[in-house]
Amino acid sequence: MGVTRFQKLAIAALVSVLFLMFVGAIVRVTGAGMGCPDWPTCWGCLIPPTKVEDVNFSKLPIERFKKKAERMGRDPESITVESLKKEFNAQYVWTEYFNRLSSMPVGFFSLATFIAAFWQRGKRPLVFWLAFSSLFVVLLNAWMGAMVVYSGLKPGVLTTHLALAMSLLGMLMYCSWAGTDRPWKISVSHGKIGLLRGVVTGLLVVTVVEGILGSQIREMTDELAKAHLNSPRSTWIQELEQSWVYLIHRSFSWAVLLFTLWGWKLSRKFRVGGPTAIEKTVLGIVIAQMVLGLTMAQIHIYAWVQVLHVGLAAVVLAFIWLWRFGLSPDKAKH
Repeated sequence: MGVTRFQKLAIAALVSVLFLMFVGAIVRVTGAGMGCPDWPTCWGCLIPPTKVEDVNFSKLPIERFKKKAERMGRDPESITVESLKKEFNAQYVWTEYFNRLSSMPVGFFSLATFIAAFWQRGKRPLVFWLAFSSLFVVLLNAWMGAMVVYSGLKPGVLTTHLALAMSLLGMLMYCSWAGTDRPWKISVSHGKIGLLRGVVTGLLVVTVVEGILGSQIREMTDELAKAHLNSPRSTWIQELEQSWVYLIHRSFSWAVLLFTLWGWKLSRKFRVGGPTAIEKTVLGIVIAQMVLGLTMAQIHIYAWVQVLHVGLAAVVLAFIWLWRFGLSPDKAKH
């Protein structure tokens, strides 16, 4: 049976979320998160300016900027038209604006998936409610995006923003998988499907925990970037190693690798036909993530490595969700 129209919409929504997470990683690493100090406009414009002379500073919410500065520990009185002019960076502005544009397909395809899900209600009520939840999370995360801007990249807001995105991947992957009369299933011999299901579930859990810890590490690197403007990135690792969050994150990555290898071994032994593209993709990305992590820990915190590390984490999580859904019991209602 081919892919249904509903599944195509859900897959499009899922892919757009993954693309947005890659773009978001670029924004974070480049430090362009505050390229647009206001929301939903950017420097008071629907289409951002390319040079500071095009900004109408009389339209900007200066008082709100002062409150944001105060939350960030800055003197609110230091926020003036002249200081804002100095902070204007066209490259940051358009990087952040591209990030906002990248969120539009997510909203469009999530809404389309929800509308199409009305025809799923009778046969697959869970698909309908997860499509509804996906749209709700998209809208909530859009609001969270505004909070990220007006909180001055407040750490707790950023972690929540990422956690919601991770849950969104699971919901959209379920809709992509289950939106048909006969969802794809993994065939396991010798009655070992329960064991493999448990291992993949464990992999899913440790991956989510590792992702949340990783988000907190990225918050720390954001603060280091602000505090050490003229220091090389190679010096950051010394400060990161003083944090228990970093040490746990670095060690916890081995749990992800061990669960992946365990699942791979069971698939080779008990899955009919052996490991396929899903298991190979998960194993390949997890190994690549280990290499990228070791590169940042032992060599240098390269910006491009950070982007790959964050983006691939989203991709591997999506594939682990699919791996787990493929092991669902036959009696499960979709």
